[in-house]
Amino acid sequence: MLFATLVLTLAITATLGGQDPKSVSTIPAERLSEDWWRLRHEKCVEATKKRGFDVAFLGDSITQGWEDSGRATWDKEFAPLKSANFGFSGDRTEHVLWRLSHGEIVGADPKVIMIMIGTNNIGHGSSNPEQTAQGVAEIVKTLRGRLPSAQILLLGIFPRGLEATDPMRLAVEKATSLFKGVADGKHVHFMDIGHAYLRSTGELRTTLMPDLLHLDPDGYEIWARAVKPELVRLLTLRHK
Repeated sequence: MLFATLVLTLAITATLGGQDPKSVSTIPAERLSEDWWRLRHEKCVEATKKRGFDVAFLGDSITQGWEDSGRATWDKEFAPLKSANFGFSGDRTEHVLWRLSHGEIVGADPKVIMIMIGTNNIGHGSSNPEQTAQGVAEIVKTLRGRLPSAQILLLGIFPRGLEATDPMRLAVEKATSLFKGVADGKHVHFMDIGHAYLRSTGELRTTLMPDLLHLDPDGYEIWARAVKPELVRLLTLRHK
């Protein structure tokens, strides 16, 4: 396993052009001063201890939204797969890394982990695309090292900003293009379904993302249709 982790680290470095891996996006950081965040973290730690799920959804507010706008679709499509939600509004890659090192997901040994993270690194201005990609890659490396038998479905960052030329849109697209190379097709699998939220002109489908970022119920339905077949497939795989 140490050799496999080393290989992944080298692959990440090559993919990101040898960038310095010690950016803020790769250094675990907590948000315990925010009461709701601390309480949600504690709840997720308890869920991990109970080990009652096979699929973990890991991300930020867009993932947490499965409990709100996406609830009906979640109950229909993902609850039967024994899924658990580890999405935290406002989280960046460094916060996910902290959560993974403080009791979330790892102890439960899930079969599949779906990751969609990074938009807040760009949106909050804490990381550029290269640094954001480093953070995503560090999450993958951490999960591979701690949960070697889990399958990982890594999603491209969803589009944001109304127009195709929006600086935020271009930044998340660049970050995605940089971290998608960490997928090996064996343990780590990559999907980018962002095109489903765009018009043929490249303009964001505002009926699906009313605030130009978060999904409405139909947006979650599109997400589910895109990833469920792959999640079902990955549940049958257990590489050692």
